[in-house]
Amino acid sequence: MKKVILTAMAALLAASVFAAKPKTIKVGIINNDPNESGYRTANDRDMKNTFTKKNGYQASFAYSLKNDEQIAAAKKFIQDEVDYLLISAAGTSGWNNVLKDAQDAGVRVILFDRTIDAPDSLYEASIVSDMAQEGKTAVDWLASQKLPVYNVIHIQGVMGSAAQIGRSGALDKKVKSDKNWNIVTQQTASWNAETAQQIVQAVIDSGKKFNVIYAENDDMAKGAVAALDKANISHGVGKDVIIMGFDCNKWALEELLKKNWNYDGQCNPFQASYIDKIIKAGKAPSPKTVIMEEKGFDAAKITKADVDKYGI
Repeated sequence: MKKVILTAMAALLAASVFAAKPKTIKVGIINNDPNESGYRTANDRDMKNTFTKKNGYQASFAYSLKNDEQIAAAKKFIQDEVDYLLISAAGTSGWNNVLKDAQDAGVRVILFDRTIDAPDSLYEASIVSDMAQEGKTAVDWLASQKLPVYNVIHIQGVMGSAAQIGRSGALDKKVKSDKNWNIVTQQTASWNAETAQQIVQAVIDSGKKFNVIYAENDDMAKGAVAALDKANISHGVGKDVIIMGFDCNKWALEELLKKNWNYDGQCNPFQASYIDKIIKAGKAPSPKTVIMEEKGFDAAKITKADVDKYGI
């Protein structure tokens, strides 16, 4: 009789332990190519360090710089019956149908890094940078330099991405409103350093005057500077050409510290902990959109402590 009671107790204990074991959360993470930039590498690393088996997740990853490929990946994750879709969209449009499919399938959607053009009823939360504010902060800083005339080489990111729209929009607005602001050329380098170098080299070869390079990420600013160096054109604090980038890669902030560049706008890649908390809480935040805190850095004021703290 005693043996039967002990066996029953052991069975109850085992059942209790089994019942207490938390359910593994399946997430499908759709991101841009991690080789796109230092920002993207840091963002992808942050996601992989957070959505681990040890932290209660079964994570699958898909990467593309193309909207249609990302949407195809989303459909596949829905078929695989993930619990959550985490999306950093390559482009802002075209997402409504697949998000409705996710909702119908009981898959919760959380946007990260970038906004999309879709009703907020189709997603649980949006953990993003305010790209329009990033652009405004940068353009306001440039206006504060009080140049007699602004002749700007504008190097854009992937067209249609939230980062490109926000960072371009602020500059376009300023050029339209102020007669002493001019665009020498405005072309996309799709976040690529080599393409940016070619764009700047073409302007140099044309003989057009310029005194500002507004590049929408650090890698493109780096490529632009390579063209200037090749042509022996000075750049940075007190020099011929103002250099502006975005993302705050550590190596880029070091260029500010050396006074070789003038400005770098922060784009905070560390969204994973915010998403983890929302998932573990089991409910959408209020408001749904969480804006990452971000800064702009001026070469005249940046410190080594800033580089160490904010460099990615």
